[in-house]
Amino acid sequence: MEPTEGFAKQSEGSGGRRPLIAAIAAVVLAASIYLVFFHAPAPSPRPAVPQLPFGPEEQAYAGKLQFGNLAMSRAENFLHQEVTIMSGEVANTGGRPVQAIDATITFQDDMQQIVLRETRSLLRPGAAPLEPGKTVSFEISFDHVPPSWNVQTPSVRVVGVQLAGNKR
Repeated sequence: MEPTEGFAKQSEGSGGRRPLIAAIAAVVLAASIYLVFFHAPAPSPRPAVPQLPFGPEEQAYAGKLQFGNLAMSRAENFLHQEVTIMSGEVANTGGRPVQAIDATITFQDDMQQIVLRETRSLLRPGAAPLEPGKTVSFEISFDHVPPSWNVQTPSVRVVGVQLAGNKR
C-alpha cells in the first residue's frame, strides 16, 4: 500500500462528515457574531443611594430651611455640551445644626407641566454642618434639560434632612 492510497481511502470515508462539520461551524460562528454585536448585556443596576430621613421631625424642620438668590446660567462642559447650572443659597433659620439636605428640583414648561424632576444633594453628609442662622451656597449642574423648559427658575423642595446628631 502506498502512502497516498491510504490517505485517499481515509478522506473518502470522512467525506460525508465535512458538510456536517461546516454547518456546525457556521452556526457557531453566526451565534458568536450575534452575541457579540447584537445582544447587549443587561445594564448593571445603579448602586442604591441611601435617602436622607424625612420623617415628621425632618418635615417640620424643612420649613426652617430657606432658599434664596436662586439663579440659572448655562455653560459649556469639557465635551462641548451645554450644561444648565442652578446656583443659590440655603439658610438654616431653625435652632438645630443640619448635617445634610436633599432637594427635588422641578423644571416646568409654558403650560406648567413638569419636564424634568431630579433629586440632588445640596449639603452632603460628611460636610461641615449648617449651623443655625448660617447660610451655605450650592451649585447644581443639569446635563439634559429638555428644550420645552420655560426658562423660569425651577422650584426647589426639601425632600430629605439629616439633623446633626441624628443618624441615618
